Amino acid sequence: MIDRLREIEASYDAVVQEMSSPAAASDLARLQVLGREQARLEPIVSAMRAWLAVREQLEATRTMAHDPDEELRSMAREEADALEARERALEAELRRLLVPRDPNDDRDVILEVRAGTGGDEAALFAGDLFRMYARYAERRRWRLELLSVSEGASGGVKEAIAEIAGHGAYSRLKYESGVHRVQRVPSTEAAGRIHTATATVSILPEADEVELQIPEKDLRIDVYRSSGPGGQSVNTTDSAVRITHLPTGMVVAIQDEKSQHKNKAKALAVLRARLLQLEQARQAEERGEQRRSQVGSGDRAEKIRTYNFPDDRVTDHRIGVTVHNLPGLLEGELDRVIEPLAEADQAARLARIGTDGPR
Repeated sequence: MIDRLREIEASYDAVVQEMSSPAAASDLARLQVLGREQARLEPIVSAMRAWLAVREQLEATRTMAHDPDEELRSMAREEADALEARERALEAELRRLLVPRDPNDDRDVILEVRAGTGGDEAALFAGDLFRMYARYAERRRWRLELLSVSEGASGGVKEAIAEIAGHGAYSRLKYESGVHRVQRVPSTEAAGRIHTATATVSILPEADEVELQIPEKDLRIDVYRSSGPGGQSVNTTDSAVRITHLPTGMVVAIQDEKSQHKNKAKALAVLRARLLQLEQARQAEERGEQRRSQVGSGDRAEKIRTYNFPDDRVTDHRIGVTVHNLPGLLEGELDRVIEPLAEADQAARLARIGTDGPR
């Protein structure tokens, strides 16, 4: 285990050295990749160095425990007890840090929310979910940029796509992918009957251009005039962009900006995220592994959560957790659900690597 930790330390030192090089300083995309790697390795290296320092102190203190001076021996025993406790705590922290992490955890994300079954109520629910994530991002001090939105006929959204950038965005939001179900009485329901509707959430790790380059020959790019609800023209120039990825047939259309260049850049960002997810899913399948932890595969067909308004409760079906104060959750108090999911994920990963410490 010491050898493994030394390898991690060497990798960390190499990253720090490269980040300070003139070549990296002039390459923003490369700096972003290096920054993520540094953030991933730094906690492990810091814990390792502290752990080794305590072990060294403990060894010296145990030597003092054989000193002829009784008072010195007594002091050494007390110090050794404290150092052993510190060593155990650092060892547990190292074990936690060495649990294999999702390589996407430090990435920014592309959030996609789509209305599912349930007609107008589904669009209203999709709008509620999108606002929930926007408020959660605000609480976490992440930056949210709307990329595309298609409004529902009676309110809400048929589809909304946004980029969320900030430390740990994917590590928290990745548990949200799947089908969300709502049970409530619509405002238009005179008889007070409870209706059920669904919305689909997809959380995609954002890919850097430097790590996922798409050949021009694989793209068909169409430009057209942006339009608002009901076909109303909102732009007098052909600024909307639709990109088709020919090998997979994926289509991304963005018309949010008045600039064709900006719309193209946004569409390419969404396409890269979708292609990255597709490739990572393929690689995981080849290795015979789950793409995500045991708390859920992230499959769009998997019903992960129910929002029951009459009973003021939200139930996550993957781990059987139920929380109340549904309005608060929709105001962005999402950590009440995400934290138990993250803990279940961590426990599953720890169980898979066994109980051996880094000795």
